[in-house]
Amino acid sequence: MSELTVTLLRLGYLVLLWAFVLSAIGVLRRDLYGTRITSRRRPRAAANPAPPAGAAATAPTPDRGRGRKSGPTRLVVTEGPLRGTTLPLGSSAVLIGRAPSCTLVLDDDYSSSRHARVYPEGGQWLVEDMGSTNGTFVDDQKVTDAVPVRPGAQIRIGQSVLELQG
Repeated sequence: MSELTVTLLRLGYLVLLWAFVLSAIGVLRRDLYGTRITSRRRPRAAANPAPPAGAAATAPTPDRGRGRKSGPTRLVVTEGPLRGTTLPLGSSAVLIGRAPSCTLVLDDDYSSSRHARVYPEGGQWLVEDMGSTNGTFVDDQKVTDAVPVRPGAQIRIGQSVLELQG
């Protein structure tokens, strides 16, 4: 082989080695710092902008509770590894735990495979511990049976805190 070929092989090997090192650093960085959490809240001024002139007469008025029950519409993780995660609430139960079959899968060593269940019944939302090892807490009270949860109450499962929000 000529000296030029050997030099090009060495240079190619060096580039390949650096590409591997930089990709390993990227993986480590994502593991250490996790995903970036962006705030979805808008400032109050931007949330309710003033309607343009002349639009007030044609703007529909919001239906404030007429014929419709107000209640929580989403389950939000406020603390823990999945902070910022939002699940819409419907008419079915939300199963929470480490098992892949759960609706909300927690990456938490302190939660059980099937840890807790949040479900609607009789016009309210209930939380039930599914026989977990470390327990489920609603506002620092341990859950032994199914208990009603009001919007804004903190549900602690392992290192994660969840809230029902409207």
